[in-house]
Amino acid sequence: MNDSFDIAIIGGGIVGMATAMALLKSGARSLVVLEAEHELAAHQTGRNSGVIHSGIYYKPGSLKATLCAAGREAMFRFCADRGITHERCGKIIVATSARELPALDELERRARANGLVRVRRCGPHELREREPHVAGIAGLEVGETGIVRYASVLEEMAKVVQERGGEVRMGSRATQVVSRPGGFVIETPRSEVITANIVNCAGAQCDRIARMCGMETDVQIIPFRGEYYDLLPHRRSLVKHLIYPVPDPRYPFLGVHFTRATDGTVEAGPNAVLAFARNGYTRDDVSPEDMGQLLGFPGFWKMARQHWRMGVMEMHRSLSEAAFVKALQKLIPEIRSEDVTPGRAGIRAQALDSTGKLLDDFRLVEGPGMLHVLNAPSPAATASIAIGERLAAAAERVFRGERALV
Repeated sequence: MNDSFDIAIIGGGIVGMATAMALLKSGARSLVVLEAEHELAAHQTGRNSGVIHSGIYYKPGSLKATLCAAGREAMFRFCADRGITHERCGKIIVATSARELPALDELERRARANGLVRVRRCGPHELREREPHVAGIAGLEVGETGIVRYASVLEEMAKVVQERGGEVRMGSRATQVVSRPGGFVIETPRSEVITANIVNCAGAQCDRIARMCGMETDVQIIPFRGEYYDLLPHRRSLVKHLIYPVPDPRYPFLGVHFTRATDGTVEAGPNAVLAFARNGYTRDDVSPEDMGQLLGFPGFWKMARQHWRMGVMEMHRSLSEAAFVKALQKLIPEIRSEDVTPGRAGIRAQALDSTGKLLDDFRLVEGPGMLHVLNAPSPAATASIAIGERLAAAAERVFRGERALV
């Protein structure tokens, strides 16, 4: 087994794998992806809503808007080329009260500015034509939105990495990184990996990997658990496509919504409740190490003081099925508790800085031979191919001793 490489990517999620694809395409000679788990898509990539986002939410001209537009179309092409089941099904964003109309107007403006052409303003009658069971006073139909199973996308990306001469190692959690002349030694349970350069795409562990590599940063990952309910089979007909609320602009979450998957199942959710472990997919998952770091981080307490009301509301919705269903009834009044059953949960690795700010844009830290991705915000899965190309170009500059300039 070759344990010496030009580039080691720590983290085999969709952003890390897309970056590996791009680096190999641009001529990287030897590259390994180190994935901590024994299976792909064990965490964020395999536990998201499966939506290919349009880019309607992002500030026109921003990096997120640009990457989402390019990444969305690249994702559709990749799925078509690799035979991955997907659908450009569209969605509706629904305003349920007059106070949401200004935000809906802003979303429509952003849609036009971001180049979306399949966007239509809807009144109550048009909404019901699209989704017969929805309740709302106005809405936006967004035709560019799609659905896919991102675990399938990641599996194909890993194949591409291997086809281009890269290696993907499972069960290779980075436990220590030691600098040495000309590069680094990464210790894993399988072996010591010698590499000239490192790209850190470790998701929920990215801040720890950065510090393990000797980098200073005021960013810490705070895990938010998103819990879903599944519509029972006889009630899936209540949702034809995708149904979203108008999001609260104060938070980097889109609100509880309905998502139809490519297999015909329908999920409702997620909420966004503080998790007690970085991989805390149930309420019983508690990590003393994760909680100790969270409670010892000044930025957490500043965020908590600012947003405690939202936190209490999300916790109530997590503990009370009735409260969760009530939130769903804003969009589809016919929904009842007997129509849903608890489903899966995912973790959003939310980057937080020392001022208590929830980071909503890219945050990179670079050092000699290293590029650390401390925040690759939503729509990271949608835009992963475009993000990977941008990160690969940045990494190549860093490896040459230049600035990343993302």
